[in-house]
Amino acid sequence: MTIAVFLGALMGAMALGIPIAFALLATGVALMVHLDMFDAQILAQNVINGADSFPLLAIPFFMLAGEIMNVGGLSQRIVNFALALVGHVKGGLGYVTILAAILLSALSGSAVADAAALTALLLPMMVRAGHDKARSGGLIAAAGVIGPVIPPSIGFVIFGVAANVSISKLFLAGIFPGILIGLALWITWMILVRKEKLVPPPRKSGQEMVRALFDASWALMLPVIILVGLRFGVFTPTEAAVVAAVYALFVSTVIYRELKARQLYAIFVTAAKTTAVVMFLIAAAMVSAWLITVADLPSKIAVLLEPFMGNQTLLLIAIMVLCMIVGTAMDMTPTILILTPVLMPIVKQAGIDPVYFGVLFIINNSIGLITPPVGTVLSTVAGVGRMKMDEVTRGVLPFMLAEFVILLLMVLFPQLVTVPAKWFIG
Repeated sequence: MTIAVFLGALMGAMALGIPIAFALLATGVALMVHLDMFDAQILAQNVINGADSFPLLAIPFFMLAGEIMNVGGLSQRIVNFALALVGHVKGGLGYVTILAAILLSALSGSAVADAAALTALLLPMMVRAGHDKARSGGLIAAAGVIGPVIPPSIGFVIFGVAANVSISKLFLAGIFPGILIGLALWITWMILVRKEKLVPPPRKSGQEMVRALFDASWALMLPVIILVGLRFGVFTPTEAAVVAAVYALFVSTVIYRELKARQLYAIFVTAAKTTAVVMFLIAAAMVSAWLITVADLPSKIAVLLEPFMGNQTLLLIAIMVLCMIVGTAMDMTPTILILTPVLMPIVKQAGIDPVYFGVLFIINNSIGLITPPVGTVLSTVAGVGRMKMDEVTRGVLPFMLAEFVILLLMVLFPQLVTVPAKWFIG
């Protein structure tokens, strides 16, 4: 009955068009009434405690860093560097998209921000080169999914706080899986582009490549600073976010000089608005998370999953399928906040490594960003690229399938995640 109240209240509120944060609060109230313990003071206290977390300070600073990078020229130089490396091969702009997505992922940690930047910079170039617009938009959307996987990742920050798992370990464990996703997209694009009759642009000279590398070197140094700092314990993930924002501001204003003082106010306002949305979601979700614990909902879910508890692989497949279904109707942040307190006790009971599970969980939720009908990244690419939603959806399908194959391989062969993670974490 408790599960029915929880799902009924949440789905009912969403069906009425209530914003997800308020739907979570309504769900919390419904659970409190069902448990006969309604107290407005408890409700308010959990909302405040939900946002009162030092690790969550990483979110506004990573948001700010991403905004500064897009306006300050760092993203453009990353794309130019990728163009110099692989722009000359057949379908080179697709490879540029994938390479640039991997590099941008190590700067911002936001799928939406990366997808918006790549769409604005590369989609017109791909269309002019003769690529199918729907397929090009689909590749950009699928490449944007790498953003929350390769550190720094806002998704890992939220999961780490909700699941009480080391964010630094999650960051370092996400490096190799993110590269694997990029490799899957590379192979898929290579197969698809063979059918297109295109004349690739001329190869850049060695001098032009060196110039592009030198021009992008300041931007490329940022992920190195963050990863080395995390690996050797120089700073925490929260401090890394501050370093990223300050570094991006310094490079944009002093080195590249593309960011003007008059633009700062708009950047700070945009970052603050985005942060406010995410933080209110987190605060509202903590009410439901607390009540999920009080109602002992995980044990009730565990009963449903009991047939799979004896086999970690089957249990993970069942959980991943559940996440896929939820991801089609819900955005990444609320999915993490709702499912984490439900699933983590089951994962721990089954003896699954929380860091390994966290990587799979975030990858699954990231792919959810390109699954219709919600698909936040699909909407971003369609909006920025002035395309119809169904066109982007058609173009993204082969790339989304490739990403699901990689996810399945990681479930079947945990070593793909755990072995590189042990090497990076040390």
